[in-house]
Amino acid sequence: MTTRDFHYDLPEELIASRPLEERSASRMMVIHRDSGRIEHRMFRDIQEYLRPDDLLVLNDTRVIPARVFSDDGKIELLCLDRLGANQWRSLVRPGKKMREGRTVQVGGSTGLVVDIFGNGDRLIEWDKEPDLNEVGHLALPHYMGRDDELEDRERYQTVFSKEEGAIAAPTAGLHFTPEILARIPHRFLTLHVGVGTFRPVSVERPEEHDMHSERYFVSSETARQVNEAGRVVAVGTTVTRVLESLAKEGPAKLEVTDHQGETNIFIYPPYQFRAVDVLLTNFHLPESTLIMLVSAMAGRELVLKAYHEAVREKYRFYSYGDCMLVV
Repeated sequence: MTTRDFHYDLPEELIASRPLEERSASRMMVIHRDSGRIEHRMFRDIQEYLRPDDLLVLNDTRVIPARVFSDDGKIELLCLDRLGANQWRSLVRPGKKMREGRTVQVGGSTGLVVDIFGNGDRLIEWDKEPDLNEVGHLALPHYMGRDDELEDRERYQTVFSKEEGAIAAPTAGLHFTPEILARIPHRFLTLHVGVGTFRPVSVERPEEHDMHSERYFVSSETARQVNEAGRVVAVGTTVTRVLESLAKEGPAKLEVTDHQGETNIFIYPPYQFRAVDVLLTNFHLPESTLIMLVSAMAGRELVLKAYHEAVREKYRFYSYGDCMLVV
């Protein structure tokens, strides 16, 4: 199996660069794994596919405005992680202007490049940390082809976002409203979505891909309810990665204790899911780790058939797009 085996062609006009007026107005493609049947529904119909003993698990991470520009507009920085007091691990453009020992001014703060990591990320030490709420921008995915706007501060967050630290939104959760969520048994975990989500698979064979790590937290109560659920419905690939990272063999899917750490699990076919039974997800980039994860659950041929049908039916793709329910 090669990376190219997960390719499909997408007309640019089907990429959703802006959200719908109503969150729950998205279309929902339903894939039945047992029969291969594909249905075209609306997201607000999701409860018709859930059982009374299902548990919805969602990611309550909150996106921070992690993208900043120098006061002279010549340097762009993306805060990937806060490593200590006034220290950022950052992507920097252009890198040649930010060698070790160079400084940058952002919103009255001065940052010094104190180290350069092997992959080119910079360790920036600030005299006082820039106020991201004042000077920061959301790092919208490149395929939207635009900078963030005021509307995105609210719409590029889930209605249940709580724990700050993500660079990108867990997009499968964007469709939920408080009213829909109140009718469905659910629990939360936290995974801070990093920039690695958008890094392409550049090797020919997926198993050679160097998967990024992301920080997570799962409470003992969430773990307990996952174990007691008839089916676990993962809202998004981030939830899936956390639960499968912690899953173990046996009747209890998770150890009932608080869990925190980092996961770099890479799920691609063939893979035996231990914790997740049903997946709600958006449509993903060709040849990405995310479409590989969905293919591990539903089968590559069925997923590509569904994607081709979604193109034909003019579904909206990617972060602000429509969704898919794999049952």
